[in-house]
Amino acid sequence: MTPTLDVPSLDDRITGSLLGAAVGDALGGPVEGYTPEQIVERHGGRVTGIVGPWNGDEWRTARPVAPYHKGDGRVTDDTLMTHALVRVYGRVRGHLDAYAVADHLVPELMGSPVWIPELEAEALPLQRIFLAEKWIVARLHYGHVDPREAGSGNIVNCGAAMYMAPVGLVNAAHPEAAYAEALDVAGAHQSSYGREAAGVFAAAVAAACAPGATPSTVVGTALALAKDGTRSAIEAVAEVASGHRDFESALTPLRRAVAPFDSVGPDYRSPSLGARRPSRLHAIEELPIALGMLLVGEGDYRRTVLGAVNYGRDCDSIATMAGAIVGALYGEAAVPADWAKQVAEASRLDLHAPARALAEVTREVFAEDTERRRAHASAFAALTSADR
Repeated sequence: MTPTLDVPSLDDRITGSLLGAAVGDALGGPVEGYTPEQIVERHGGRVTGIVGPWNGDEWRTARPVAPYHKGDGRVTDDTLMTHALVRVYGRVRGHLDAYAVADHLVPELMGSPVWIPELEAEALPLQRIFLAEKWIVARLHYGHVDPREAGSGNIVNCGAAMYMAPVGLVNAAHPEAAYAEALDVAGAHQSSYGREAAGVFAAAVAAACAPGATPSTVVGTALALAKDGTRSAIEAVAEVASGHRDFESALTPLRRAVAPFDSVGPDYRSPSLGARRPSRLHAIEELPIALGMLLVGEGDYRRTVLGAVNYGRDCDSIATMAGAIVGALYGEAAVPADWAKQVAEASRLDLHAPARALAEVTREVFAEDTERRRAHASAFAALTSADR
């Protein structure tokens, strides 16, 4: 059933979203890249909570994931990038754009060591993120590319979308603004449907913050804003999801629905020749599936996020997105407290501190936006006074 929690405040929604994203990330990390069938074989059934590394004690040398300690409640690069973007908001104290990525996010990745749970060490974020994310450092720091165009040429994946929840939260209850801001920010990182997904995911998080929002209204907002293959993929997945109320029966139908739009192909670890290339016809897989699981799970955090996790493939990012949206809908109480505690302890991270910082910035941004709107209204009134 859909959660019937008290109406959460802005601060509660921000906390719920960032906490929900981190917990989803940690749940999905150890089974990322595998199929639902492989997950069942490895774990003797579906994943129902936090599990250890796929390769057990051999995680340090096992391929293809070594040397990362994925599992046991450790967050991955999705959360590291999300928290890095929160820190950028904390410095800028205003709306972000592609230049903020060049001026603040890139130096953050290159010069500010943080605890990396999967490496079990303090290190630069640059030493953990993958090549598609290292791209922004190469293009902006070393290549001096115009930040608004730096994403062109990168592989098209969910790299930018996976950390856009803060953009949606800063623009809480204003999905159109979140969409536009995320497209600007993501322009430094992605192009084509990867950039589009970043905008739509931010919009979905913003829509989830609106009082009275439901999984259906969130998906409706995503459909209203999404373009090209991204919109078609969400539409196809949502239609299939509407016929399921448990993720077990939905796993294969949802994959079948998104497959025509996903360029990676059936074998996640061996992408097709056309994989991750710009196209108006394609979509990343992660966002439509996250929205589909949101509908299947009816907004319940466990059902929604566990559906995302057991889907396999890029399930840490799917669960990150799904968890962020559910948390924005229903606040911190929606996220199982035992999971949140274990993830915070295993990752050695204060998962509440980024939320407190972002809530403060969000209020400042809203106050500035309000002043700008008043100034515009006053100027427009003066311009049209002769019309009266």
